[in-house]
This record gives sequence, C-alpha cells and structure tokens, in this order.
Amino acid sequence: MAAALLAYLHLFGPLPAPDQALIADAWTPRSVAEGGTLFAAGSVCQELFFIEEGVLRIMVAQETGKEVTHFFLAENRFCTILHSFTHAVPAAESIQAACPTRVLAIGKPRLEALYQQLPYLRARIDQIIQQGLLDKIQTRNAYLGQDSATRYQRFLQGQPDVARRVSLTDIASYLGITPQSLSRIRRGRR
Repeated sequence: MAAALLAYLHLFGPLPAPDQALIADAWTPRSVAEGGTLFAAGSVCQELFFIEEGVLRIMVAQETGKEVTHFFLAENRFCTILHSFTHAVPAAESIQAACPTRVLAIGKPRLEALYQQLPYLRARIDQIIQQGLLDKIQTRNAYLGQDSATRYQRFLQGQPDVARRVSLTDIASYLGITPQSLSRIRRGRR
C-alpha cells in the first residue's frame, strides 16, 4: 500500500522490515480530483502528505480573488504547509491537486507517535523536507530577473513532467504572467 513511500525513504538509508510495517500502517491513502483541496488556507495544517501519483500546487488566494501558485510538487515528494504544521499557526496557503492525485496522509500526532517508536525517522524525514525546501528556493531563484519567455522555457526544461500535467492557467500563475501572455509565448515557440 505504501510501497512508493517505503522505497523513497529507503533511498536515504535502510529500513528494517518491522519498521516498514509500522511506517506503512501509519499513513492513510487519499485521492484528490483535479482542483480538489487537500488543505484550505486559514486553518492550521495538521497533516503531512507524501505524493504517490499526481501533482500538488501550493497556492494563495489574493484579496482580489486571483490565485497565485507558489510551487508545484510531483511524485515522491513530501508536502505540507511547513510553518503552519511546525508552529501550529494558521496558514495563508492552500494545497490543491493540479491534476488527479493520490497521496498518503499522516496527522501530526500520529507522526509524532511514529517518531517516538522510530527515533531515526524524524532526522530522515526532516533531512528530506529540508532538501525539498532548498530545491524549491533554487528553482524559484532561477526565474528571478528573467523575462516571461525565459521563465517559461526554464519551467519546461526543469519540470517537463509537471508542465504536461497541469493547466496553463496554473502555469501562468506560477510564472507570474497572464494566461494570455503565456498563450502568446507558446504560439511564438511553434
């Protein structure tokens, strides 16, 4: 059931067979349709997700109602609103499925109990999450100071699988351009 999660965690060090069963049993599978919300802004994020299949987007709804995509996360990545999850404060961001998505979810109390049973797991998951944050920062920094066409080109090169699976509206939001501008850029590439 949690084979992808176990295989991913195993990349960062061995997992004894009894530990694998404990880890797998602690997570709950969940499916989310495209556009479905895993976590809504305004409340405290109390779950950590592991993406088995699909793409999640971290987004913020501005006062004008415009949605701004901050990040896309695809398979074999952990996802949560980290500041909210860690400090038990309401989040400004939401987590939505950018395409049909399957995740494994674990609530914070259950995760803490799992860490008590398997103390090494906290360091492993923290290391993975920290690397994920560094990767996100590096990706976003690559777009700084670039024109719209260059940002789009970098997005296609850096995240081609995501680009094929998410809506053009979400891509435009992520790149900080209008959908109309993205359409012009795409027409210019052909």
